[in-house]
Amino acid sequence: MAHVLDASALLAYLFGEAGDELVADAISDGACMSTVNLAEVLSVVANRGRDPGEVVEDLVAGGVLGVAITIEPFTVGDAVDAGRLRPLTRERGLSLGDRACLALARRLGLRALTADRTWADARSGVAVSFIR
Repeated sequence: MAHVLDASALLAYLFGEAGDELVADAISDGACMSTVNLAEVLSVVANRGRDPGEVVEDLVAGGVLGVAITIEPFTVGDAVDAGRLRPLTRERGLSLGDRACLALARRLGLRALTADRTWADARSGVAVSFIR
């Protein structure tokens, strides 16, 4: 596995937005996502009229580029780390979902992939790549 996907990155891929090709490459290389970020994605999917159950089936069963995205649980340790990240990232406005992604990336020692430029210069201690 090479990347932890933020909700914004996967949404860009699912809806053909700018940067979707970088997300496709990350998925092909092996990517994972926190259950928190999956919930964010499925909420947007539902708001746009698609069935979250069908979308999640494609994501975890290998329907996306023939490669499954690994869904990682949001653990108690991740919750503690996300809490610790709050004062370090507050001035950049990072949400709980953002911090959940960063906590997972830190736990797994992977790079986070996002479309959210507000993460630039956030003092998370996690390597971050931007899709646009």
